[in-house]
Amino acid sequence: MIYSHDTFGLGHLRRSRAIANRLVERHPDASIIIISGSPVIGSFEFGDGVDYVRVPGVVKHADGNYTTLSLNLTLDEAVAMREGIILQTARTLKPDLVIVDKEPTGFRGELLPALEELRRAGARIVLGVRDVMDEPSVLAPEWERKGAVDALVRYYDDIWVYGLSEIYEPLAGLDLPDHVRRRIVYTGFLRRELPPQPQLIRYPKLTKGPFVLVTTGGGGDGHELVDWVLSAYERDPGIPTPALLVFGPFVARDRRGPFMERIARLPHVDAITFDAKIEHLMVKAQGIVSMGGYNTFCEILSLDKRALIVPRTTPRREQSIRAEHATRLGLVSMLDGNNLNPGARRDPLEMAQAIRNLPNQPLPSKAFLPHLLDGLDRIEQLATPWFEAKLGAVPLGRVAGS
Repeated sequence: MIYSHDTFGLGHLRRSRAIANRLVERHPDASIIIISGSPVIGSFEFGDGVDYVRVPGVVKHADGNYTTLSLNLTLDEAVAMREGIILQTARTLKPDLVIVDKEPTGFRGELLPALEELRRAGARIVLGVRDVMDEPSVLAPEWERKGAVDALVRYYDDIWVYGLSEIYEPLAGLDLPDHVRRRIVYTGFLRRELPPQPQLIRYPKLTKGPFVLVTTGGGGDGHELVDWVLSAYERDPGIPTPALLVFGPFVARDRRGPFMERIARLPHVDAITFDAKIEHLMVKAQGIVSMGGYNTFCEILSLDKRALIVPRTTPRREQSIRAEHATRLGLVSMLDGNNLNPGARRDPLEMAQAIRNLPNQPLPSKAFLPHLLDGLDRIEQLATPWFEAKLGAVPLGRVAGS
């Protein structure tokens, strides 16, 4: 069972999907349920043996507060419903392995009743976290408030960090007991493969030649980047490489309309709302402009694409920290993400010049880092002994070195 802490984005879901698909590929007799609140989970393809349970969705706003996505319920009522669905799913599935994405206690503690029952049933419970969470000064009090460290001590067998310690240690600033810290395994980033070729999809004409792909991930917070890119093409119409914008499924309709009006006046810019198999567009693209979320970063590395990162700096500095370290290592280039803050004065020519420079920057593969993209292989290595022990009716113990 995989608990995907998805509120109003694609990151956690796509990470969980990649892990689930790899595990059933290696263990075709396994069954995996992904629990998620993503409203677009049905748009993605899953391997045989993988299915999902969708809990009522919630939305994270720019100020960090949450509300329900669609239901006319209070947030507390929605969380109570989610908690019940998660607990019943755990009771019915009786999973041998549980992977919890990012939040040790779940959204607002909704996972705790299930963790208690799963622990008693002898499930192996793993916390999976991305390469960067937030600044230690922010993450430490947040986890203290949520009781996250206590949950790690009480319920979790291991912690998988989907990155490399040489780049960043996301939990280094937390006051973790030594025996918990020894359970941390750095897997490397999650390599992405091209999904099956989409059928009956028509890409805009500009994709027949060189183009820059501009992607904002889910799109719920990407309008400032879209605006900056459009202003660059408006101010500098001689940019030699056309741009295709992918707004993301969560872009607000009241923003998409004005963007499309501006795009209609630009002969070398086009846009689509969403592509569940965006990897195919990435392969075609000469370069990528992105906010640099975890999954897009993994795709940039996996497909070896030149990339310009403009990271969000609020309400978390996760993207900014990742971009700064990746730029230092020569994996990407970046512009100051503070320019995406509401009311910031952005220079269109700065973005125009960055797009002009993009085709000439080194490929990520030129900055060689051992085990950079070994994440899925490492997860498979860690999980396989547990599956084999289960099939052989051998009691599950800690894997050596974990």
